[in-house]
Amino acid sequence: MAEKLMILPSKDSKKIRLVKIPRDYEEHEVYRAATGAIARIEENLPDYDWDDLMEELEDMGFEEMSFLLGPEV
Repeated sequence: MAEKLMILPSKDSKKIRLVKIPRDYEEHEVYRAATGAIARIEENLPDYDWDDLMEELEDMGFEEMSFLLGPEV
């Protein structure tokens, strides 16, 4: 079975992230789960950074993936 991935976009290209979706999430649940995690972190840690958010996502079963961002087209 192919791995399912999700891009966490950002206006700053250095902040774009790619995460592997846990197998136990249905596609329609992933967006809600990720936005919920982001909202929890923003509410509890106003000065959060990527590491804080990734820790929350990893607790939910997500995994950060490395990637190469190509040139704008």
